Amino acid sequence: MLVFPNAKINLGLQITEKLSNGYHAINTCIYPIPLQDALEFVVAKKKTTFNSSGSSIPSDGKDNLVLRAYKMLKKDFHLPEINIHLHKNIPIGAGLGGGSADAAFMLKALNEYYQLFLDDSFLEDYAAQLGSDCPFFIQNLPAMASGTGTDLKAFDLDLSGLHMILIHPGIHVSTQEAYAGVNPQTPEYDLEQLLSSKDFGAWREQLINDFESSVFEKHPLLKEIKEELYQHGAAYAAMSGSGSSIFGLFETKPEVIKPLKDKFFYQTMAL
Repeated sequence: MLVFPNAKINLGLQITEKLSNGYHAINTCIYPIPLQDALEFVVAKKKTTFNSSGSSIPSDGKDNLVLRAYKMLKKDFHLPEINIHLHKNIPIGAGLGGGSADAAFMLKALNEYYQLFLDDSFLEDYAAQLGSDCPFFIQNLPAMASGTGTDLKAFDLDLSGLHMILIHPGIHVSTQEAYAGVNPQTPEYDLEQLLSSKDFGAWREQLINDFESSVFEKHPLLKEIKEELYQHGAAYAAMSGSGSSIFGLFETKPEVIKPLKDKFFYQTMAL
């Protein structure tokens, strides 16, 4: 079975408090975008294997999230051994949720192919055990995320007709590093109301990713890329998640920004 896990961006990211368990409470809008990996599995003749192509996946000594998703379902259901291949196109560690999407799409594909008849709520419970972004990709529709990111509420936001330039400069910002520089605070603006306005002037002033302040201080190149997107006509630009991808939204198809395209991972897409 072949599926195509897609990436996401964050529209606004408010860090509201530090919880007693050491995690942080956030408020953000997660929006799917058409940048995709390719994930395939077939029944294995012997034991389960995992391999990948495309962008190199760094090893942390643990199973890849895709393999962990398979093993999680295999514990509860009679699944055969399989061979898994993942082609990585979504930049890794970029705030785009690529690894989370791969894991969630694996859960959905196994559920469909082997007719496990799990509804979305059960799949989201499994996904939450793999990572805070994973549950979003089960329904894969615009949503408001709160708590540690796993409390999802469907949100009616449609950006179709807009164009996006997405840039990943190859800078790695660890989640630990990103959170170390933030100061949780009560949000100044109502995120849902602000997003619903689709007022890009207000978005530029008020739709803030709280990670940007500290991350841009350590990595000024990211701020420069954001400013470059505005200089070339972006209606709105921001960092996604804890970084380091920067995206710009344009009301008309943008011209190629050659200095950025020549240096970095650079994708233009219609939303």
